[in-house]
This record gives sequence, C-alpha cells and structure tokens, in this order.
Amino acid sequence: MSGHLKRVTIPRNWPIARKTNKWIARPNPGPHSSDRSLPLVVVIRDMLKLADNSREAKRILHEGNILVDGTKRKDYRFPVGIFDVVSVPALGQHYRMLVDHRGHFYTSLLEPGHVRKLARVENKTCLKGNKIQLNLSDGSNIPGNGNYGTHDSLVLSIPDKNVEDWIPFEVGNLAMVVGGSHSGQIGTLKEIKVVRSSSPNRVIIAGEKEFETIVDYVFMIGRNDPVIKLGAIK
Repeated sequence: MSGHLKRVTIPRNWPIARKTNKWIARPNPGPHSSDRSLPLVVVIRDMLKLADNSREAKRILHEGNILVDGTKRKDYRFPVGIFDVVSVPALGQHYRMLVDHRGHFYTSLLEPGHVRKLARVENKTCLKGNKIQLNLSDGSNIPGNGNYGTHDSLVLSIPDKNVEDWIPFEVGNLAMVVGGSHSGQIGTLKEIKVVRSSSPNRVIIAGEKEFETIVDYVFMIGRNDPVIKLGAIK
C-alpha cells in the first residue's frame, strides 16, 4: 500500500485544502481506522501550524517534541483520532481532537494542568486466569477491574491511563455524536433500540432536537455535564 494519498481522494473529515498539492500522507494502520483518523504530520503542519512543511514537521517529531496521549510519537503517519490528546511539552500546550457538526476534525486547546482523555469500551476479552481485559476505542487495552460494559466511556489519566471516572451507556446520561449527519451534537440518551439483525443497534438522543443515530457514532461524555473539556463546536 502506498504511503500517500492524492489530496482529492482524502476523507471528507480532514480539514485541509484539497488542491494545494497533489499528494498527502496516508495514516498507518494503528489504534484508529483510516476513515476515522488523520496522520500526525497533518495535525502538526495543517491544524496546529507548528511547521510550514512536512520536512519541518518530521524534524519536530524526530526530536521527540510531540506526544499523543502522553507517549512520544516519531512516526509522521501515526493515526490520530477522536478524543486523542496531542501535547507539545516545549510550549506547555495540550490539544484534544474533536469533530464539528460537519464531521470535520478540529483541535481544542486544553487548560494547563491535569490532562485526561475519554475512551469508549469497544469490547471485553477473557484472559488466562479468568481476568477481564477492556479493549478501548483508542486501540489500548487495560485490565477490567470494575463493572464496565460495552459502549461505556472511561476517563483516563495521561500518560498512565488509570481510570478516574466512568460513564455508563445508560438512558439519562449525556452523549456526543461523532459521526453521521448529527456529528458534533450533544444530548441526553433517551432510548436504546436493540436491533435483532446484523445491523447496529440504534439510539435516540434528546438535544435541541430529538434524533436517532447508530450506537457506533455515540460516545458517553458525562452524566449531567461533560466530564472533560470539549471546546466550542465549530
């Protein structure tokens, strides 16, 4: 597979110009799928404006100046996805990756201090010794010491990824939509519709307007208020 894409074929959620150059980096396989992530070089150069070109961006990465979820990343094609935290220690700045109402990625500058991230429980695995492992939306795995269920959200400390809070996938809790035509909208989970087929389950969200979407697009973000800073929806 080629390491680059033609700009005119990039996913619609990449917030960059399509006709300035012919080629752009393709995200490597990793914690996020290619249609729900963008390469780290694009974040550094086009979104955070820390470099004027890819050569400068690669130098910044090579020197270990960029962290994703508290871990140094030197791969310019490393995939960055929803709720990932990109840190620039030299500037003392942290940015959270979010999506707006058009489904486009954007970065939200976080306040200085303790940084946390949100991750959804995708599924659980039973390990040797009857231990439970939680497989999270950011590609990481942690021990399942708790009554956590699929589609619940965990608030993790960075970089050690200790569980600091837990938002169950339950009616009455606050949810954010990260895909589809209602991308970026926030509302209360009103109903969960179990579909008796291979199609994904559906949910009804009550916000400014009531709407329905699939469960794969929903992240639980709090009980009454968001547990992490989300930034203004663009």
